[in-house]
Amino acid sequence: MLIPNKPITHEKTARRPIVPATPRGAFTALWASQASSNLADGLLQAAAPLLVATLTRDPLVVAGMTVVQFLPWLVATLPAGAIADRVDRRRVLTAGNWLRAAGFALLAASLTNGWRHVGLLYAAVFLAGCAETLVDNAALTIPPRLLPREQLERANGRLFATQSVIHTFIGPPAGAALFAFAASAAFYTGAAGFALAGLTAMLLPALHPTGADQPRHHATPTTITQDIRAGWTRFWHHDLLRRVAFISAAINFFSSATGGLLVLLITGPYGIPMSRYGLFIGVPAAGAIAGSLLAEHVVPRIGGGPTTWLAALAPAGGYAVLAWGHSAALALAAMFCAAVAASLNQIVVSTLRQAVVPDELLGRVTAAYRLVVLGVVPFGALTGGLLGRGFGVRATFGVAAVGLALAAVPLASRVSTQALRDAEMERADSSWGSQTVTAPRSA
Repeated sequence: MLIPNKPITHEKTARRPIVPATPRGAFTALWASQASSNLADGLLQAAAPLLVATLTRDPLVVAGMTVVQFLPWLVATLPAGAIADRVDRRRVLTAGNWLRAAGFALLAASLTNGWRHVGLLYAAVFLAGCAETLVDNAALTIPPRLLPREQLERANGRLFATQSVIHTFIGPPAGAALFAFAASAAFYTGAAGFALAGLTAMLLPALHPTGADQPRHHATPTTITQDIRAGWTRFWHHDLLRRVAFISAAINFFSSATGGLLVLLITGPYGIPMSRYGLFIGVPAAGAIAGSLLAEHVVPRIGGGPTTWLAALAPAGGYAVLAWGHSAALALAAMFCAAVAASLNQIVVSTLRQAVVPDELLGRVTAAYRLVVLGVVPFGALTGGLLGRGFGVRATFGVAAVGLALAAVPLASRVSTQALRDAEMERADSSWGSQTVTAPRSA
């Protein structure tokens, strides 16, 4: 019988200098800002594809929307991390959301005046994606500034659960309904959501990366390039962060390889009618929400190491069930469990990154991590499409099952609960928090 690992204790991490005194309700302001931003994202997640489909039936142009959506994560993530480590992160959240609001308001105005062109939509989505990299990187660095270490699992769980609920169950259906009423209505509403997110972010306290109490007048100026290099070096040389990033990248790679083919598998070999396909979207989303809400209770009991193993092996098992099974109920159960495990792992990884990386580097290290984890998505989608065309849909899910299980062996073998605990202890005992802070030039 498996004996759960002892809960991780944090006696030494209590001395971390990152958490300053903050006004009551600061985390609530962050939560509200992220919720409003995610609602606007969800609206546009449905409205943007619907708009491009009304402008053209060219499959290449339609598929180009995916490229435009993910391109900012490849070209803007590292600079966004450097900016998050240079300026007040409250201002980054405010400015980034207002930029998105302005872009989509202008797009809505153009639609109202009859100016319809796919190039306008591409430009708006790309620029909004660049602003999103700024907002998301900054937002992920804020919780450890507002809360003590022992509350991070709970805080991250609430943030991710809110994101999952809004992105899946609220935003897209509302965006589709608004688009059916008037195309411009969906984009005006999305712009209002981003504007509200920016206003709510202003309720946060000042969040200068190194803290207001740390002197900067004797520091050495650095360039953006030097800042990016320093963040990437810290990430790459931290064995544990690098390993969990590769695990998450493997999960995302095979998820994107199979995600686009799921509808073909379910409505083809499984014989499920299109009217019931929504179950195969809603059930995993419910699993992700459940995992986010349960993380604060489950992770301390089973440990971060087993959680990492589950995050890789549960989806691999789900792919195996989908590849070689015939029961829709069993497939839904497997997808639900895989989503729970992946969500638990997301909380573990985010909390680890927030706990072990010094605040003055957290934005850049987070950006480096997300470049690795999200950068594989378009390549996974391309690989899945080629496998599906060459060997069939079921075979693609079988390859994903075997590939992810094999990837877990070398990657997760050294990610143990003790290793996670030791990384936090090392962070608490090191001199990172007391290092001289470099003063960057104006961003």
